[in-house]
Amino acid sequence: MTILQAIILGLVQGLTEFLPVSSSAHLTLVGKAMGLISPEHPESWTAFVAVIQLGTLMAVLLYFARDIAQISTAFFRDNLTARKPLAEQSHESKMGWYVIIGTLPIVTIGLLLKKVIESSLTKDVTLIAWTLIVLALVLLFAERVGKQMRGFEAVTWRDALVIGFAQTLALFPGASRSGTTITAGLFIGLKRDIAARFSFLLSIPAVLASGLLQLKQALGFMNTQDLTTLVVATVVSGIAGYATIALLLRYLQTHSTAVFVIYRVALGVALLTIWKSLF
Repeated sequence: MTILQAIILGLVQGLTEFLPVSSSAHLTLVGKAMGLISPEHPESWTAFVAVIQLGTLMAVLLYFARDIAQISTAFFRDNLTARKPLAEQSHESKMGWYVIIGTLPIVTIGLLLKKVIESSLTKDVTLIAWTLIVLALVLLFAERVGKQMRGFEAVTWRDALVIGFAQTLALFPGASRSGTTITAGLFIGLKRDIAARFSFLLSIPAVLASGLLQLKQALGFMNTQDLTTLVVATVVSGIAGYATIALLLRYLQTHSTAVFVIYRVALGVALLTIWKSLF
């Protein structure tokens, strides 16, 4: 992998991680087009993708630094210092519990399906295409039926669990972590930007655990030059990701997700009809 390829992959990761279009699908497609994915060792690509997601994780940590500080401070104060019952804790402290609760499904299912996720099945273009299309239609349905009346203060542990299970779909390319969690948020009545905000906070432990778990494996496949390109891709993804978060949250305050639905369906159809003839 060259530095230019690393920059391109970093931009793709940063731009698509937070949009409901599936970063893993786009990275896999670009990786296939560049000839970077080894059919004999598809797990090396899975590890690479997981590690450069640490760049976009840094973007979330920086963008939501104030929220994270408030949640962490309240969580430790109410649970370790004051030892309040959950019902008496502040909303910020409860939000800490909600992130933990929402993370449990993807940790459990991710470990159970680790071999499947690392296999060539999840790099199959046909599977990616159909996942893009089907979940785009589910997102469209959520837009139509979701009341979109509930704010951040209205999030409950049940909401966190529903959105957490939706996040597990993102283990497969084409689903989109932000797409599945925003869709779930819309179904339970959250406003679009609130669903996205909780989605990004919920991604922190999952992406961190996945990235660190795969980092050792990724290093095993790399020489010094590969390590350099990994760092470049990760840094670029962080910069692009920070800008994408800001733009998306502002966009969703006044716009629907229709443009992303159209894009996903168009990309899925294109992959089913012309991809194999090109590559």
